[in-house]
Amino acid sequence: MGTYISSNSNRFYAAVETGYGVPATVVAANRFPAVRLKAHQALQAGRRLDKTGTRTYFGTAKTSRRQSAFEVRTYLTSWNGAGQPSYGPLIQSAMGAAPAITEGLTLASAPAGSQLETTAAHGLSLGSAVSSGNEIRFVTATPSPTTLVLNVPFSAELAANTTLAPAITYRLATNPPSVTLYDYWDPASAVSRMVTGSAVDVLGLLVNGDFHELIFSGPAADLLDSYSFVPGTAGLSAFPAEPMLEVFDYSIIPGHLGQVWLGSPASAFFTLVEASVEIKNNIAVRNQEFGSSYPRAVAHGPRQVLSEFTLFAQDDAQTNGLYAAAKLRDTIPAMLQLGQQQGQMMGVFLPAVSPEIPNYNDSETRLLWEFKNNVAQGTANDEVYIAFA
Repeated sequence: MGTYISSNSNRFYAAVETGYGVPATVVAANRFPAVRLKAHQALQAGRRLDKTGTRTYFGTAKTSRRQSAFEVRTYLTSWNGAGQPSYGPLIQSAMGAAPAITEGLTLASAPAGSQLETTAAHGLSLGSAVSSGNEIRFVTATPSPTTLVLNVPFSAELAANTTLAPAITYRLATNPPSVTLYDYWDPASAVSRMVTGSAVDVLGLLVNGDFHELIFSGPAADLLDSYSFVPGTAGLSAFPAEPMLEVFDYSIIPGHLGQVWLGSPASAFFTLVEASVEIKNNIAVRNQEFGSSYPRAVAHGPRQVLSEFTLFAQDDAQTNGLYAAAKLRDTIPAMLQLGQQQGQMMGVFLPAVSPEIPNYNDSETRLLWEFKNNVAQGTANDEVYIAFA
């Protein structure tokens, strides 16, 4: 006799594909925590114009084109400093480039607040993340192979022989990869799912809720399941078995912890009420071509990086400076640090944001400024950088 299935009895895995729609093999380390995975597939019903002699619907052919899509919601969680974060493949699918890890750098000196000297060649470039003392910062210039200039100084002065903590940086690229998502359920007789060709069209980051939230969504190539799987589908002889389970330990970072730096020169804002960052890849799916019921590929369109932030209005120079920048259509750098403990931090750096004139929200006892639809810009794949430390 069948039984009800607990909605907590599932495990998620993600891995980058070597080719669009080619199922990626996952291991235990590819497991990631999530709040929800929505996956949907529908047949595209063609419009029939033939004279059937009746008003009755005849149905849709089983070989009609199929449209698949997914959405993953998760929280910002801890990272142990090895490999990449568990949901790293989804970050990479949104951004494009393979992640780069910074580790083992030792300082020779810190001659100025935002400048660091390393004992050996650092090998970093614009947008690389560095971390120390429960803070994360981004490189804005590299005057020499051993000199770094940061977007914001560390709060505490760093002494010589300080070793920087590990950090991993995700950069933009022209052609981001697709990802295979796995959704395994208990008991073993329950239907498990696999979403191939998952391409992140929209990455959303929500700040200052109960927890920091990440939302990934976009089109997919196919939605397969363990019950109706036919050998040979997607080049597989059988539905992939779940990897052997290992210890799955992580912490969720509270949504009110972190830092925000806005303006030029950058100033710390402790008056942030809420914020969001959204990356839109404007993907077009190649699903209208002759000879296939499934998408053959995806094409990434012009990228949009949008941000919104709401602040308590104050009469100080740094807050008024944001209004002036918006009015004069100047660009400013913006950085969010989510979390405030090593191994539990995410950094988002937008080097050039054009803020919109804020809306005045006077419905509460204190005036709020709402900066909405602020567009980030750049020259070539440099609108935003994401890092973990």
